[in-house]
Amino acid sequence: MVLVGKKAPDFSAPAVNAQGDIINQLTLSNEMKGRYCLLFFYPLDFTFVCPSELIALNKRIDAFKERQVEVLGVSIDSQFTHNAWRNTPINNGGIGSIDFTLFSDITHQITQMYGIQSEEGVAYRASFLIDRDQIVRCQLVNDLPIGRNIDELLRLVDALQFHEKHGEVCPAGWSQGDTGMQADPKGVANYLSQHSDIL
Repeated sequence: MVLVGKKAPDFSAPAVNAQGDIINQLTLSNEMKGRYCLLFFYPLDFTFVCPSELIALNKRIDAFKERQVEVLGVSIDSQFTHNAWRNTPINNGGIGSIDFTLFSDITHQITQMYGIQSEEGVAYRASFLIDRDQIVRCQLVNDLPIGRNIDELLRLVDALQFHEKHGEVCPAGWSQGDTGMQADPKGVANYLSQHSDIL
């Protein structure tokens, strides 16, 4: 299922918030509060690739906050398992005290709403970049063995915000500080004449 260009499915579920409190019910739209959102699905707590992704994400959480991006994680674990994982030291396979909310999807409803449930019943490694109007602007889905590059997710946030601010589009390999492109034949010609050698 491709959700890009569509309203992000809203949901309410139990969670552990960034302060480590177990909450009976949180709602996606309330957590966004007019900000951007990175909705970050992963298979299971206490597994293998997952802690490396969440720790990498947490190390860059200030960069997401600077860009007004609310980071929210989702897996099919209970809120109590999330809490136990947060309270397990990193050198024992835990994730420590991370600074973003983890939703519990033990009913699998959220995973199914977003169309990313694997044959094993867990979520694929899916990332959804949602804009301030709750429209999905980017969707990346990795198979279970393939960890994500968190810096690439930040780059995608930068590209979306650059486009919103300047109206230009972002060519291949674009990073913050690079030249954009006007979305018309003249803009393409101008860009390629100056930058085709670095593509």
